[in-house]
Amino acid sequence: MHLEPAEEAGGGSRLEVAPCGVPVGKDAKMRSLGIYPAVLPNGKTTPLLKTLLTSACERNCYYCPFRAGRNYRRQTFKPAEMAETFQQLHQANLVEGLFLSSGIIKGGVATQDRLLETVELLRFKYRFDGYIHLKIMPGSEKSQVERAMQLANRLSINLEAPTSAHLSGLAPMKDLARELVRPLQWVEEIRQAARPDPSLPTWARVDRTSTATQFVVGAVGESDVDLLTTAGYLYQRLHLGRTYFSSFRPIEDTPLAHLPPSPPEREVRLYQASYLLRDYGFEMEELPFSQAGNLPLDRDPKLAWAELNLRDQPVELNQAHKQELLRVPGIGHKSADTILNARRQGTLREVNHLRQLGIKTKRMTPYILLDGQQPESELQQRRLFFL
Repeated sequence: MHLEPAEEAGGGSRLEVAPCGVPVGKDAKMRSLGIYPAVLPNGKTTPLLKTLLTSACERNCYYCPFRAGRNYRRQTFKPAEMAETFQQLHQANLVEGLFLSSGIIKGGVATQDRLLETVELLRFKYRFDGYIHLKIMPGSEKSQVERAMQLANRLSINLEAPTSAHLSGLAPMKDLARELVRPLQWVEEIRQAARPDPSLPTWARVDRTSTATQFVVGAVGESDVDLLTTAGYLYQRLHLGRTYFSSFRPIEDTPLAHLPPSPPEREVRLYQASYLLRDYGFEMEELPFSQAGNLPLDRDPKLAWAELNLRDQPVELNQAHKQELLRVPGIGHKSADTILNARRQGTLREVNHLRQLGIKTKRMTPYILLDGQQPESELQQRRLFFL
């Protein structure tokens, strides 16, 4: 039976796919089987089977190739068939993890039961203790969400749009608050109530279940402010592990086929801004939005913020706190920790000292001071070299 890659679902889902992986020839063959190099929540990369239990669906989401009524050949697995197929791929060392989703047939509850049955077979019949990312179906019950947390390392449910008004233009049969946000709230409630039990395998610890969601970008007129405001709520209130942004791509024989694709640069800027909110202490009000509520496509939002705020008030690397360091372009958490550790050994005075510590300095030099002096940019250094 042909595996239906989950990459085809949701208007171009890119959940967890790594930016690079195996060589091109082998990569193409693996992707034809639904196998992708994927980044796990711990940062490691692993070959992941991304597939659907069924590509049949009773929902009519406007952007989706599997929407009800579309002329498309459907594939359906029984839970036992999917579990056995995955086990065979795992034994052949082709995959080390599973991303399992599904079209909805006979409602979200019945579909979620089939997904849970599949994962239960993998965990208890085949004794698979590796990574599983399981989709939560719209309309699932709280008990099903809790059971999923006992079986999977990561759960996700795609909000697709930042507001109910926007969702109605993408997926009119879905209820944003009741069907999509509420399950994520249940996960947080269950996590908070759980008592850590180190005796359990990692995948069975509900207090450590991570969550993710995805938005379709550019199909229904949503602004970057809309998307990032909702993402910020999910990070701060529901402790979401990751938000994914998927540029809209029109699909033939769907109601949105006439729309232009969303520029990939917008997706990149949304990811960058999302990380600033989640990991770098930025607030929405600090991001460089246009009057229309969108980020500039031609510049990294952190760089745009620094141009306005640090060009005339550069950061002294020998005195700044970590949160101040993190606002400098080119400085992430690892580089900030390296700078803080190096300061304990003595004063930082030269850009070359930073480079010797393994820190890339090209982006940061216009926005920093070293012992009260602003270092020359690499461009200035090259000009002096050729004089």
